[in-house]
Amino acid sequence: MKKSIFTLLLSGISFLGFSQEKEAESSKFTFSGYIDSYYMLNFNNPTNRSNLGTSGYERAFDQKSNQFSIGLVQTKFGYATKTSDVVVDLTFGPNADLGQYGNVVGPLGAGKASTALAIKQAYFNWKPSDKWTFTVGQFGTHIGYEVIDAPVNYNYSLSNLFNNGPFYHIGAKANYAFSSKSALMLGIVNNVDNLNDNNSSKGFIGQFFFAPKEGWNVYINGITSNESAPLASGKDDSGSYNLLDLTTSYQVTPKYLIGLNAAYGSQTGDFQGGGSVGDSKTWGGVALYSNYAFTDHFSLGGRYEVFDNTSGARALRGINAAGETVGTDVSSFTLTATFTTAEGHLLIKPEIRTDAYKTAQFVDGDGKSQKSQATFGTVFIYKF
Repeated sequence: MKKSIFTLLLSGISFLGFSQEKEAESSKFTFSGYIDSYYMLNFNNPTNRSNLGTSGYERAFDQKSNQFSIGLVQTKFGYATKTSDVVVDLTFGPNADLGQYGNVVGPLGAGKASTALAIKQAYFNWKPSDKWTFTVGQFGTHIGYEVIDAPVNYNYSLSNLFNNGPFYHIGAKANYAFSSKSALMLGIVNNVDNLNDNNSSKGFIGQFFFAPKEGWNVYINGITSNESAPLASGKDDSGSYNLLDLTTSYQVTPKYLIGLNAAYGSQTGDFQGGGSVGDSKTWGGVALYSNYAFTDHFSLGGRYEVFDNTSGARALRGINAAGETVGTDVSSFTLTATFTTAEGHLLIKPEIRTDAYKTAQFVDGDGKSQKSQATFGTVFIYKF
């Protein structure tokens, strides 16, 4: 009897060990991240050493000039099994604060410390089948060509389309893959770029992906939401925020890639307490991308963009000849070289960018108004 019990115990221990080995084989833990820093020279030589102009929205993250600046520090954790995975993407530094600005007001209220400000993404995926994926949590937006993660983009400075679109959402979404060449995503989110819902409405997001041919990817993205802050009398139903976005890229040759991002948005009423814009006003733009990898260690990426906010729907505004604050439009050109070294971990990116507006956006070192701005910077990104 004792021998039988002993044998049973050994069998149980062996089974547990086998189960743990099987679980270890089917699961994977990952850790990655990056740090970036830059020096940006502004040829207008503004006395405040800032690339931001009159509206404060002329640049997204590379806001400082004529000084060394820290960008972002990322620590990204992942755990995956055959049918699920979880991502905890924590970031710190000036660009993290700018990217997660809507998380600044945590459970303790305004003016209190908020650890939520460090959360760039925190979500899990459940994959009950090869075709279905369900996602819940805080995740980066599906809108646009560019992302917050500096190593992923060809250019370091971010486009006006990126700066005037959503950064992230909190909610749930479902993705159905019809095949490896087409998929549909639909979701419901609190609102745009906020830890807490600013009203009782919900936003709806969607994306349709298809690949017409090998190397060509197309994404049609959208969001519609009531972003109005509530009135003293209750819910404000007048606010409507809508954005339709097209993102596509084509790998022409193994070395040469071209891309395009086009977006058209509209806003009616109030946007998160920023004041009512009245009847529907629109904005939009187009950005063209080109990147050529000369070698494994050197590539050159260009971006030309036009962005139109003449209606004043978004925060990017200028000053006209009469000294009035009005909507504006801008054309921008960015050229970025990427040198890859240190076994692929270190990216060195010299970059030149010009922005030309139809309205006065900047003030130079002599106090004169300027409609354009040119910057040259060198960026250092270490990824791991």
